[in-house]
Amino acid sequence: MEQRVSVVTLGVADLQRARAFYEALGWRSGAEPGDDVVFFQAGGMVVSLWSRDRLAEDSGVEDGGGWGGTTLAHNVGSPAEVDAVIGAARAAGARIARPGAATFWGGYSGVFVDPEGHPWEVAHNPHWTIGPDGSTTL
Repeated sequence: MEQRVSVVTLGVADLQRARAFYEALGWRSGAEPGDDVVFFQAGGMVVSLWSRDRLAEDSGVEDGGGWGGTTLAHNVGSPAEVDAVIGAARAAGARIARPGAATFWGGYSGVFVDPEGHPWEVAHNPHWTIGPDGSTTL
């Protein structure tokens, strides 16, 4: 198996609400309004939204509800960009779990939680490089 991730699928209870949230952040999808899955091109990978129940069944797991032990991250080029993304997420309806602040590892980050409960860290790591296409290099 190659060392890469192609798709991250977020299980959601309310597909239309989840889609509206990500579109309010500026994400775009070619999905039709009645489609049962929504795909967003996210740099070199895809983020998809799909029914949480159907995703659990398809993945062969029991959904105990609650947090699944995963936090997504969106790295940016500066602390000001962290604050701007956190602000945009708040305006789109996210709960802010942690506003932007200096970190113990020398960077700057904050966390928002989307309306379906998925946490996103927005971070600036001065030790990593963000390419013009948004790619992150260690």
